[in-house]
Amino acid sequence: MASISDLIMQQVKSAAGGIEIPSNIKSQVLGGLSDSILGGLTQTATKPGGVDIVKSLLTGKSDVAKSPVTALAGKLFTNNVVSKLGLGKNLGGTLTALIPGILSKLGGILKDQDGDGDVDLNDVIITLTGKKSTGSSLLGAATGLLGGLLKKK
Repeated sequence: MASISDLIMQQVKSAAGGIEIPSNIKSQVLGGLSDSILGGLTQTATKPGGVDIVKSLLTGKSDVAKSPVTALAGKLFTNNVVSKLGLGKNLGGTLTALIPGILSKLGGILKDQDGDGDVDLNDVIITLTGKKSTGSSLLGAATGLLGGLLKKK
């Protein structure tokens, strides 16, 4: 079974295939882009109401360009990769601009699954949040937060 991380990396490699990235940092750049997208999805999914935002994004019901997931992934990539590796405005901007397309294609892959494919949206949500998706994601997120707070002493 393909993991969400594997699917993201496949889309990153495909999207960045035509972009000249210095060979000595290419794996760091592609890994950083993949990690930033996964981070944007995960951080959003674990916030109250975030599961609905992620589901809406990955099912094509919301505008990828205006999604908080896209904005967060871009910010993570800029802060953690572009600035640290000194990629410059042109290359950094070109790579950051790939994020909406990668998220859109990722959503298309998940949407095209017919039940016997490798990936299921609920599996993705479980992977991102660490818990099963409930009928009310807000209730599920609140329960998860309260459970986490009560366990810490």
